[in-house]
Amino acid sequence: MNKRIYYHTVIFFVIISLSVAFLDKSSVSSSENTGAWAQQLTQLISKDAVLQGAVVGISVRNAKDGKIIYDHQGNLRLRPASNMKLLTAAAALSVLGEDYTFSTEVLTDGQVRKKKLLGNLYLKGKGDPTLLKSDFDKMAEDIHSQGINEIKGSLIGDDSWYDQVRYSTDLSWSDEGTYYGAQVSALTASPDKDYDAGSIIVEVKPGAKSSDQAIVTTTPKTNYEKIINQVKTVPEDGKKDTTIEREHAKNSITIKGTIPVNAKEEKESIGVWNPTRYALTLFKQSLADHGIEVSGKLKTDSVPDTAKVLITHQSIPLSELFIPFMKLSNNGHAEVLVKEMGKVKKEEGSWEKGLEVLKAEIAKFGVTTDAILVRDGSGISDADLIPANQISQLLFAVQKEKWFPVFLNSLPVAGESERMVGGNLRNRMKGPAIQGKVKAKTGTISTVSSLSGYVQTKSGQTIIFSILLNNLLDEEKGKPIEDKMVQILANI
Repeated sequence: MNKRIYYHTVIFFVIISLSVAFLDKSSVSSSENTGAWAQQLTQLISKDAVLQGAVVGISVRNAKDGKIIYDHQGNLRLRPASNMKLLTAAAALSVLGEDYTFSTEVLTDGQVRKKKLLGNLYLKGKGDPTLLKSDFDKMAEDIHSQGINEIKGSLIGDDSWYDQVRYSTDLSWSDEGTYYGAQVSALTASPDKDYDAGSIIVEVKPGAKSSDQAIVTTTPKTNYEKIINQVKTVPEDGKKDTTIEREHAKNSITIKGTIPVNAKEEKESIGVWNPTRYALTLFKQSLADHGIEVSGKLKTDSVPDTAKVLITHQSIPLSELFIPFMKLSNNGHAEVLVKEMGKVKKEEGSWEKGLEVLKAEIAKFGVTTDAILVRDGSGISDADLIPANQISQLLFAVQKEKWFPVFLNSLPVAGESERMVGGNLRNRMKGPAIQGKVKAKTGTISTVSSLSGYVQTKSGQTIIFSILLNNLLDEEKGKPIEDKMVQILANI
């Protein structure tokens, strides 16, 4: 045989052999996607009008062995929105532990003489996002019980536990006045047990009759912010149209619009400017309510080394905090946890150090950190990038951790109406065939919708899934599609 023909023949058969091997390998991968349920998913992705022009990443794994059983662009980096909190939660439980608490200290550099504290009183925050007005009341009560009814010095707030950077890198200016974009400080306060730290709740009610000024109240009741009430009560058939906005770099809140007689009140949480000063103001109010006068000024400074501790307040443990954190997708909690991890592991309460710790921890769960871009802990950044396969890998790996019951219990449960059970899934997937069978983290930012978690199937399996929908024209229209996808999985 001619040598040239021989070599060509050999090369031909090598190419054929390699092609067959490749096709065999591809067929193994694609055969996992050929079940009826997989075909339904693929058809939904290709034909739903909402997804036309959008980018979809889906990863489905068997919860027992972690094997990927469906993959649609699962390695494509996409914006996760609040699915980022899954990574933050896992890292925080790994680093801090489910029993971890935040402390707040009251200290003094003075002495007590004849019921007067001759010196300054310090309030030192160490990251607690759960401090309520009632907690400051209890601190004031404890101070009074120590025989103090006057502070002959200043009331000083110390927020040096964390750095002075108040907003994460990519937070939009338009989110500044919102509760979900509130400033992060080591010393802060929350209005209620949703624990939206650094915010107040503004409530607008109609007046008694048409043309009356509306009634505006805040929770907590405080003079820290200036309320400019421009809302008028209109007849019962009139239009309900109110806006509540805080002025940049100030605590002036303007409420405009109309509210009909007998209409239901309007409520909105607003992020305050300077949460350290906010907490300090609430503490001063509590001291006054307990008959303790402060003769000096309100200040911000570090506690001197010579100061002694009068009171230490401990927060609820992470196992409890994770309920509002994950069920209600609390951005502030995520960012506090990032800074706390940085403080604990690298002695610096900053986003930079905290995110270093986060990435190191999630790598222990098999997440390929070189494949992701993490800019914050909450997912509010539109620069965060994570492939769906990396999220599903995390959800598989954390199942073996001793704190996994806390992690799982923190996820919203589909169709469960109780707010602190169903969370952001309480009004979704309410049908009897699926209600209560899906535990998953929601995610929403402009043009992005996401849903990742666990579903109990009809056949009794547990399936892990991650659905990332990007470049949507209307992110809310992505929610019903996610629900359809999960319902398909539930029928396996």
